[in-house]
Amino acid sequence: MTGYLAFYEKSVDKLGNTVEMKVWKVPMSVQIPHGYKYSLVYIVSGKRIIGYDNAEGKGDHKHIGEREYGYRFEGMHRLVRDFQRDVEAYREKYHES
Repeated sequence: MTGYLAFYEKSVDKLGNTVEMKVWKVPMSVQIPHGYKYSLVYIVSGKRIIGYDNAEGKGDHKHIGEREYGYRFEGMHRLVRDFQRDVEAYREKYHES
């Protein structure tokens, strides 16, 4: 994969849960028509709870728990905002804030 890392952020909250976001700018292709390769993940107790990615052959999608859903990529800022919204919703539901 040619390209460059456009955005990276990793944080660990007071409970030891990890948020890691990586976005690369890559050449546009049939598999990646918007030109961004990404992996955003929220890990609780060593397990992925929420993940957004566009793994080869799968296209844009997100994982919430054990379920996988399609995701409509509308830009890097929207991607990060949508991911953060899902993380916050999880934290509120499970009183992690």
